[in-house]
This record gives sequence, C-alpha cells and structure tokens, in this order.
Amino acid sequence: MDPSWAQETFTPYGVSHWALLGVAAVGAGLLVRAGRRQRGTRSGVLFARAFALLLGLFAVAMQIYRLLPPQWDIAVSLPLHLSDFTWLVAVCALWTRWQWAYSLTYYWGLTLNPQAMITPALDAPGFPHVDFVDFWTQHVLVVWAAIYLTWGLGSRPDWRSLATAAVVTIAWGVSVFGFNLVTGANYGFLNAKPDNPSLLDVMGPWPWYLAVEFAVGIAAWALITWPWTRSAGRSTRRARATPAR
Repeated sequence: MDPSWAQETFTPYGVSHWALLGVAAVGAGLLVRAGRRQRGTRSGVLFARAFALLLGLFAVAMQIYRLLPPQWDIAVSLPLHLSDFTWLVAVCALWTRWQWAYSLTYYWGLTLNPQAMITPALDAPGFPHVDFVDFWTQHVLVVWAAIYLTWGLGSRPDWRSLATAAVVTIAWGVSVFGFNLVTGANYGFLNAKPDNPSLLDVMGPWPWYLAVEFAVGIAAWALITWPWTRSAGRSTRRARATPAR
C-alpha cells in the first residue's frame, strides 16, 4: 500500500503542520497536569524514567537507521546537530534530574526545538515517511520533556544554569564548525543558512548571523530565566520576613 498523500513533500503551514503543532500543545498541557499530580512521588520518578526510555530508544533507533549503508551520508547522518545533543541531555535529565542536564534541556528544548518546529528544515515526504516521523517525534518529545520537568515536576533554572548552557553551546559550536570545514557538512547551519525560510534570514549574511543568533539566543534565555529567579527571590524575602515560632 503506497498512498499518494504519503508521497507529497511536507509543506510548512499546511494541514499536517498545524495539526502537529496542535498535538504538541495539547500533549504539553496533559504532561503538566500529570507532573503536578506526580510531583514528589515514586510514580513521578517512574513516569519520568519511562519517558526517558521512550525518547532514548526512539532516538537511538533512528540514529542506527541513519548509519546503515543505504542512508549513510557524512553530511547528514551523524548526530551533530544541537537537537541531537538535546535529546541526549533530555534523557539524562528525565532519568537523573541532574541540574546541568535539566539546564541544557530547558534552554535548548524551549527555544531551539520550537523554532525548528515553527520553521522546519524538512525536505521529505509527509507521514509516514521515516524522516517525517523522526523529525517531529524527537523535536516534540524534547519540548515535552522540558515542559514536564519545569511546570510538571518543578525543576527550575537559575543564572548559573544559563551560564552552563552558554558555555556548552559555544563549545559545541566551535567543535562542529571545525568538523563542517573539514568535511563540507553544515551541521547546526553553522557554515551556511538552511535552504528553507527561517529566522536566520533576518539575521544578516554569514558569518554575521552566527553572532546575531547567539546574542538573540542569550537574550531569550535570560528572559526565560528571569521570572524564575525573581519568584525565588520573593520567596526568600518572605521566608526571612516570617517571624520564628
């Protein structure tokens, strides 16, 4: 069975695109509700680890598929995009709740992945093509992981978390940029813009858009850090102002 609709190239802002964004939004809301009920319980630990296994097993299966001889291409098959590292740290954060892993999941998962979902660099047939399933499943699951950990289970970023994310992102960028130069690849779109329309189009030509992208990213990360640090400060002041009994 080879339905013609499955052979059509994915169209940004078509019916399937809006449907997937809707599913992502609804799923995020359900996970927040589930996480709040499970917060501080054994069931919360088990659910988070089951989530980690689901994400990890799916991503590993897709990576094995891309390394098979019929799919192998050094320019696209290696797990060097930042989204590839994002699912790795998301699995670690869900399983361990380590702050550094949560920090990277929070910043990468709530800024880079949504941007990729809104302006997807996806030149492939629609569902059920493996590239379509891989792209959307991994991106959505990582966004869900960041939302579940934060608004469901109660993990919180702080300014140290932002610094960790900035340093690791710079290290990734320098390493992958060098790899791209040697191999002619373009992982992370560090050496050229993607062919599809994206936010990079309004950030100037290469290489200036890299500096603009980083500055905008840091500003966005600061904006999504500040509310948590502000609320934490208010809680501390209230605790200090409460007389001991």
